[in-house]
Amino acid sequence: MQYRRLGNTGLLVSRLSFGAMTLGSGKTAIGLNLTIDQQKTNDLVARAFDAGINLFDTADGYGGGQSEEILGQALGKRRKDAILATKCGFRVGQGLTDAGLSRRHVIEACEASLERLGTDWIDLYQVHKIDPLTPFEETVRALDDLVRRGLVRYVGFSNWQAWQAATALGLQKAAGLEPFVSAQMYYSLVGRDLEHELVPFVRHAGIGVLVWSPLASGFLSGKYSRENPKVGGRLEDFDFIPRDAERGWKIIDELKAIAAKRNATPAQIALAWVLAKDFVTSVIMGFSNEKQFQENVAASELALTADEVARLDALSDPGQLYPGWFQARTNQDALVAKALAR
Repeated sequence: MQYRRLGNTGLLVSRLSFGAMTLGSGKTAIGLNLTIDQQKTNDLVARAFDAGINLFDTADGYGGGQSEEILGQALGKRRKDAILATKCGFRVGQGLTDAGLSRRHVIEACEASLERLGTDWIDLYQVHKIDPLTPFEETVRALDDLVRRGLVRYVGFSNWQAWQAATALGLQKAAGLEPFVSAQMYYSLVGRDLEHELVPFVRHAGIGVLVWSPLASGFLSGKYSRENPKVGGRLEDFDFIPRDAERGWKIIDELKAIAAKRNATPAQIALAWVLAKDFVTSVIMGFSNEKQFQENVAASELALTADEVARLDALSDPGQLYPGWFQARTNQDALVAKALAR
C-alpha cells in the first residue's frame, strides 16, 4: 500500500480508504440496499488493516447511524491504528435543527458521532454538504471549537463548489481558525467536473482530495452493458449520479480492452486511472461483498502506462468551460516565454 500526506498536514493516509456507506441492513431513504452486517464488517476491517489501509470513512447519515456504530465496533482495540473520518450535515432526525451546518447542529452531530463510534476523538471531521441557510463563518467557528476541545484533529469539506470552499478557507485563515485540509468529492472517468474549478483551487491551497464513487455507483465496473444498462447491480435501485451514457459505454469498451491485456477487471483499471491523478490523495472504496473488496485493494498495485492513461483521458475529456478555455489560449506570452527559455 502506498501513502500520501493529507493536504499540507503531516498525517499520512493510505491511497485506498475503507468506505463504510454500505454497512448495516435495510434500504435507505435514497434507495441504497445495506447488506454488510457486524461480522462481515469485522472481517473486512481486519483485511483492510492487513492490506495497509489506515483511513476509514463514514458519516452520521449512513444507514441512520448504523455505519458509525458497526464501524466503531469493528475497529475496537485497533482504533488507535486507524485514521477515522466521518461527516455531518444531512438530516439525522425529525427536528428542525437535526440537519445543516449551524453551530448547534455541528457540535451536537459531532458529539453523537463520537458516541456511536465509541471513541474519544475523530481524526477528520467533514461537512458533508453545503448549508445555504448558515453563514460560512458560523460553521467554520463551530469546527474550530471542536478542534480546540480535542474532539476533532482535522477538518474538511465534501461536495462544496470551489468558490464556497475558498470563501470558508479565507475566513478560517483570517481569523486564525483551523483550516480545511481535505475535500471529499465525486470523481470518475464519467464525472470529471472536478477539474474545472475545484482541482486548481485545492492545488493552490494545499488541500488533499478524497475521491468518492470512483466507479460512478458501479457503472464503470464492467458488469453493465448497452443492452442491460442497470440489471443485476446497484444501479437497479440506486442510480444517483448523472452521466453521459453514450460516452460512458465507449469508456467501458476501452476499460475492457485494457483490462484484457493487463489480466485485470474493468473496475480495477478505472480505479487505477483515478489513482494516477496527482491531485488525488486517497480513493474511498465502496463494496458490497468480500470479492469486490479484494479486487479494489489489488487495484492499488496496478500502475497504468502513460499511453493507457492518455487513451482514457481522451475518451473522457470534459472539455474546458469559460473562462478556462480563454485563459488557456491567452495566458502564454510569446515574448516572455522566449525570454525565460534562454
